[in-house]
Amino acid sequence: MSLLHLSFYSAFTLSSLGLAFHRTHLISALLCLESMMLSLYMTLSIWPVENQVTSPTLMPVLMLAFSACEAGTGLAMLVASTRTHGSDHLHNLNLLQC
Repeated sequence: MSLLHLSFYSAFTLSSLGLAFHRTHLISALLCLESMMLSLYMTLSIWPVENQVTSPTLMPVLMLAFSACEAGTGLAMLVASTRTHGSDHLHNLNLLQC
């Protein structure tokens, strides 16, 4: 495993661990999701270069589009929850109280 692979795997692992253990604010969960998407995007962008594929792949562009949609939806949820509940703490968001 090269150093490049190790850095992408460790970035994805650290962001998923951050998502699992730091669950106090919605903004920190969204940042962990964005870092996961960034590491996946970088991996998908480097993959054709390493495998010496001459045709361009569409997967990095699709991943970037889904990441932008996820970020927009997450920020809309952040604004909506802050307006209704007064804060972005995840323990205030309960589906049974909606």
